[in-house]
Amino acid sequence: MSHKNHSDISLSEVHESIDTTGMRHKSKWKRAMAFLGPAYLVSVGYMDPGNWATDLAGGSKFGYTLIWVLLMSNLMALLLQSLSARLGIVRGRDLAQANRESYPRYVNFILYILAEIAIAATDLAEVLGMAIGLHLLTGIPLLWGVGITVLDTFLLLFLQRMGMRVMEAFIIALVAIIGVAFLIEILLAKPDMAEVATGLIPSLPNNEALYIAIGIIGATVMPHNLYLHSSLVQTRKIKRDEKGIRHALKMNVIDSTIALNLAFLVNAAILILAAATFYKTGRTEVAQIEEAHQLLSPLLGSNMASALFAVALIAAGQSSTVTGTLAGQIVMEGYLRLRINPMLRRLITRLVAIIPALVVIGIYGDKELNALLILSQVILSLQLGFAVIPLIHFVSDKKTMGIFAIKPLTRVLAWTITIVLVYLNMRMVAEETIVIFQNPDHLLWKGILIAAGGFFFCLLLYISFRPLFHKTGLPAHQTIHPEINDSINLSIPEFGKIAVALDFSKNDSKLISYAIAQGNTHASYLLIHVVESVSARLLGRESDDHETKEDEKRLLVYKNALQAKGYQVDIALGFYKRAAEIVRITKEHQADMLVIGAHGHSGLQDFIHGQTINTVRHDLKIPVLVVNV
Repeated sequence: MSHKNHSDISLSEVHESIDTTGMRHKSKWKRAMAFLGPAYLVSVGYMDPGNWATDLAGGSKFGYTLIWVLLMSNLMALLLQSLSARLGIVRGRDLAQANRESYPRYVNFILYILAEIAIAATDLAEVLGMAIGLHLLTGIPLLWGVGITVLDTFLLLFLQRMGMRVMEAFIIALVAIIGVAFLIEILLAKPDMAEVATGLIPSLPNNEALYIAIGIIGATVMPHNLYLHSSLVQTRKIKRDEKGIRHALKMNVIDSTIALNLAFLVNAAILILAAATFYKTGRTEVAQIEEAHQLLSPLLGSNMASALFAVALIAAGQSSTVTGTLAGQIVMEGYLRLRINPMLRRLITRLVAIIPALVVIGIYGDKELNALLILSQVILSLQLGFAVIPLIHFVSDKKTMGIFAIKPLTRVLAWTITIVLVYLNMRMVAEETIVIFQNPDHLLWKGILIAAGGFFFCLLLYISFRPLFHKTGLPAHQTIHPEINDSINLSIPEFGKIAVALDFSKNDSKLISYAIAQGNTHASYLLIHVVESVSARLLGRESDDHETKEDEKRLLVYKNALQAKGYQVDIALGFYKRAAEIVRITKEHQADMLVIGAHGHSGLQDFIHGQTINTVRHDLKIPVLVVNV
């Protein structure tokens, strides 16, 4: 069900689906609202279940001391996400597409694999978060909770069918649920706001605080969010002149600032809740989500506290699920120019995340869940440099960005943040793997880690320095529409053979009529029908059952009727796989055009019946006329 995507448009089904150009007579508020949305989808990655453990640990062990770390990491994220949005708005490229245009094929393949691993790691954290949330809220076993997370694939399919604005509204609603839940928790905890304010003053009491601070900062910028943001901004249709692009950049900075500050407030709320509830009562060892849930109600004196915590956790996991799938689609299409059914894409990503979760829960129960969450964050940490470094190169390049290339001061800030993040992430990974090197028996693992470390370090150096010597990519001015030419050169095609895909319904005459309108008596016609009986599925072309014979008779009836009217007609039967057979027969008979009917399937029907038209039109190099029947 896959095909090559030749359009080079990021998320083509929603690309420029929200028009901001025809709103001159609308109110200023409505014009602004048209731009707001993409950053909210991005912001959920900053409050997903993978971040909760570091926030809980920071609050329970050191009170309000590390709030400044959250604020600093939020400012870092704001700059990097604004760079990602700039790339998408100015060049009309997402990060994966820009990488494909700038690096050799083998390097891009490695970057693609790393991006997919990062998305799978993100999804793993979301699976665990939702499973834990369901377990805490309803008491169902964790294994069942993990299995239930597969069902959200149908929710995603529904949201994609409803359009970008509905998806954005859904995510904003989930973010609101998380925010309201923690606001109520904070009101129950009654923290001393003067003490909370002292947490904005930078300080690190000891090495353990430094370690937790590294964890907070290291888990801040998610690699998939940089791919995601550079694509989502392209869902807005803008005027492709200097004024239009500048306005879009300004509105997206506002969008990012609001959304990421909301994410900061949620993370700060988790840390403040842990400080006010656990640190103040001497429970400084609480760092796991389950422990926090169990202790909230007795310590705050309200049964609602634990329930709100679980609801917020489920909402965080569900919202991150939607954005993770979109990022996976962007990465696959951008690097490989390969598109598959979004439902299938979602199932593959979810199964890759579910399998390790099921294995760990099946063997260890819930004892190792926190370790699995930490592992997902370590994997994400390893990928970060491979997304951030190319991004800064792209938005700094005056050849491709033109007057919209970032200023020297912004460049210095971006590189400084990147160096800090990469260093802290490498340190966090080193801290997690040092146990292996301390054990004299793990020789094989030591060798693997040293080899992998050396390889990734060399790759990091390569992607860091190659753009300095090889400038490639599409210049910025080429994203603007070309100048209008007074003359239009037309080349009217004449079709020698037109294929018609028939399903033996009342619509056949309509399809044949449309085909004849394209070729009249000058063309010959090829009538195609695909037999989908049980015998055809098993025996293919060797099938000789009753349905095959009847279908062939009907084609002959059509042929004779059309020949009587003076048309040249051939017939051909295909067997079992409708889309593949239509493509095969059309190519074998060297048809110049295909006429095919669209039945208007949508949602679950599309998944059940298959997406014949999409597959056919991308596998054929000839014009395909789709007739709504």
